[in-house]
Amino acid sequence: QVQLVESGGGLVQAGGSLRLSCAASGSIFSIRAMGWYRQAPGKQRELVATITSRGTTNSPDSVKGRFTIARDNAKNAVYLQMNSLKPEDTAVYYCNAYIYDSSNYARGADYWGQGTQVTVSS
Repeated sequence: QVQLVESGGGLVQAGGSLRLSCAASGSIFSIRAMGWYRQAPGKQRELVATITSRGTTNSPDSVKGRFTIARDNAKNAVYLQMNSLKPEDTAVYYCNAYIYDSSNYARGADYWGQGTQVTVSS
């Protein structure tokens, strides 16, 4: 069974930093891409950042210059370094990965972590 486990969320003051971690485990053949999404109360889930196996990244203007995504292919892990946090960054952050399972490596599928709460106080 493939699963994603997240850690690193918490409560910080505005201007502070947090580092989120996510590791995939199980019968993994390969991982094409990994990323982070977030969902604030009363709002839809939105993209935070993604990174491909080759290192290509993508993120919206709302986090550019403040958040950095990184990936460790050997560990099947992805990280999100969040600096200069703002109250509007408060949300549940979810790890996402497109994974090819060893039992069915011909086609990949999306997997999601359980989510980790990030709260930024003013």
